[in-house]
Amino acid sequence: MTTPLHRYRIVQWIDYRLPIFSWTNEHLVEYPAPRNLNYWWNFGSLAGIMLVVQIITGIILAMHYTPHVDYAFNSTEHIMRDVEWGWMMRYLHANGASMFFVVVYIHIFRGFYYGSYKSPREILWWMGVLILFLMMGSSFLGYVLPWGQMSFWAATVITNLISAIPWIGETLVQWLWGGFSVANPTLNRFFSLHYLLPFLLCAVVFIHLWALHHRKSNNPLGIDVKSPKDTIPFSPYYTVKDLVGLGVMFFVLAIFVFYLPNFLGESINYIKADPLVTPPHIVPEWYFLPYYAILRAVPDKLGGVIAMVASIAILFVLPWLDTSKVRSARFRPIYKQFFWIFLADCFVLGWVGANPVEGSFILIGRIATVYYFAHFLIILPLLGKFERTKPLPESIHQAVLAKKGGADASGAPPDSSAGSSPGGAA
Repeated sequence: MTTPLHRYRIVQWIDYRLPIFSWTNEHLVEYPAPRNLNYWWNFGSLAGIMLVVQIITGIILAMHYTPHVDYAFNSTEHIMRDVEWGWMMRYLHANGASMFFVVVYIHIFRGFYYGSYKSPREILWWMGVLILFLMMGSSFLGYVLPWGQMSFWAATVITNLISAIPWIGETLVQWLWGGFSVANPTLNRFFSLHYLLPFLLCAVVFIHLWALHHRKSNNPLGIDVKSPKDTIPFSPYYTVKDLVGLGVMFFVLAIFVFYLPNFLGESINYIKADPLVTPPHIVPEWYFLPYYAILRAVPDKLGGVIAMVASIAILFVLPWLDTSKVRSARFRPIYKQFFWIFLADCFVLGWVGANPVEGSFILIGRIATVYYFAHFLIILPLLGKFERTKPLPESIHQAVLAKKGGADASGAPPDSSAGSSPGGAA
């Protein structure tokens, strides 16, 4: 390898026996990335950074937390009041979870728009959906740990959904609780699982990245890399780009941590859990609201649970539901319009989920739920058969040159790499 680190004999000695430096150079420095990636491709790396932030802050908080129903609430207040920088660790962890979901949701919708789930990246997509499932499970478990009113009742309501499973539902709920209600065994189990899942999440992220580096990244054009002229080294071009996104993300996170730490939370959770007093309106965290709306849109309990789980599980079969041969929405004019309608539908579901089940919210929630599933089960399969797509470029580097002016700008033929920008269409 040509990496300057290999000038040092100790590095050569280690790398000969354990090629960690060569591996890092291959996958983080010289890794060939499409030359036209834009800022929407930042959010995968930002999600990885937020996972690290969550693990570090979570470990620190766990050092001072007591998973017992008599002490959990007080230990949380102890962290806030007595532990040095404890308030910042807790606010970083709580608001970091929201930021984690923001960047992951953007990452997912970027995949929707540019067709990153299509062949040959199906397993890469599956790992991403599995990551989402693990994130949701870990987040729900963590929401219970402060043992405030909303924590307790959210745990009661959500775990009770398992009782909808015929014949074995009640038994499963009692097994999960460790008794006949949400109590100390439940809190201990949730704390243990909440500590475990992020490390399991890291393992799935590794497989996700493995699949990514095997089949290479998608790009805004949705066409495959055909020659070395279509790619540039990941570093320094995209590492610098990621650093810009990282700075913006931490700036936004800092605003919430230092100025709006409880903006995304529920004030009632600052009241200690009381099994005898039910809150007037039980709501989950904002990133669960669309699924909560789908759950409540179906009158039957079992039907609602199936619909809620299916709303996420359907993403596993998305590569086959979308029958179009073209990946990117840039060349699918009709799909592009339906994409924005679908995005608006998800926001409507979130809005409905944040409001009580009454009046017009019931009807709006049901309409939005029907459209959510229709988008995957009806619209996408039909669009692939009837949509007239735009012609695709011959290659990535030709499209980049054409956008930059081609021969007019560089004095070179359109198929030449002269005059092209390392950052591509970024």
